[in-house]
Amino acid sequence: MKLPKKHTLEEIGKIIGAEFVGPADFPVEGFNEIHVVEKGDIVFVDHPKYYDKALESKATVVLINKRVKCPQGKALLISKDPFSDFNKLTRYFRPFQSSNSAIAETAVIGQDSIIQPNCFIGNNVEIGKNCVIHSNVTIYDNCKIGDNVIIHAGSILGADAFYYKKRNAGFDKLLSSGTVVVEDNVDIGALCTIDKGVSGNTTIGKGTKIDNQVHVGHDTVIGEMCLIASQTGIAGCVIIEDGVTLWGQVGTNSGITIGKGATVLGQTGVTKSVKGGKTYFGTPVEESRKKLQEMATIKQLVRMQKK
Repeated sequence: MKLPKKHTLEEIGKIIGAEFVGPADFPVEGFNEIHVVEKGDIVFVDHPKYYDKALESKATVVLINKRVKCPQGKALLISKDPFSDFNKLTRYFRPFQSSNSAIAETAVIGQDSIIQPNCFIGNNVEIGKNCVIHSNVTIYDNCKIGDNVIIHAGSILGADAFYYKKRNAGFDKLLSSGTVVVEDNVDIGALCTIDKGVSGNTTIGKGTKIDNQVHVGHDTVIGEMCLIASQTGIAGCVIIEDGVTLWGQVGTNSGITIGKGATVLGQTGVTKSVKGGKTYFGTPVEESRKKLQEMATIKQLVRMQKK
């Protein structure tokens, strides 16, 4: 997330109680996860396997648990527990805000939009024009909804990311400071759940249509004019390019890309990135024609063995 104003490295060090390496007035503009960092951001890393990736990323400040050589043009924050200190930043800059009304006073609802009974619209939510939000929908703080959007009953936008670190005492949760962005002309079915980004946006692109009981994980970006059928489960940090069709009960691994115009047939497990313009089926995923040929061959072999 971007900070409401620029801070200095020294100020951030004081907030989280960390030693800093670099000029005291080194500018800090935000903090983000590795896959969405930009110049001016802090990124955290707590495992040697990922040190180089973090140090070579676009982030200009690295929150790290070991003193290392500081790359030129960057700064370090030395922490015993970067995971916990990243949470301190979230608590400081985006603390939980309670709301005493069904529609928060800071929510902005556009002209001719309809909010049906028993909805909750959180703090700083923006809803565009000509939207219909059906009953029992929950829209968490800071979500942004475009124009001409329909959200059916019981759907929930903006719940926390499913992101935990295993400790000896149990699981430690990484707090979410991101949000959900739904662009114009999107339809979202009943009982869908769309989680907010850890520090960035979970995005549903223009014109996309989502069926009932679909889950979209944190920081996933769904492109424009996609069709996503019922009971599909999309993991976190997935990129679904424009014009993709996912049929019923498709499931994906995290961090993959589904290329533009791809079609994924029902009950497929998308275990890896796939190119656009093709049809896919099966688990592990393959082009549908190849998969069906393999299945036919196996049936023939079984029949031959029985003779």
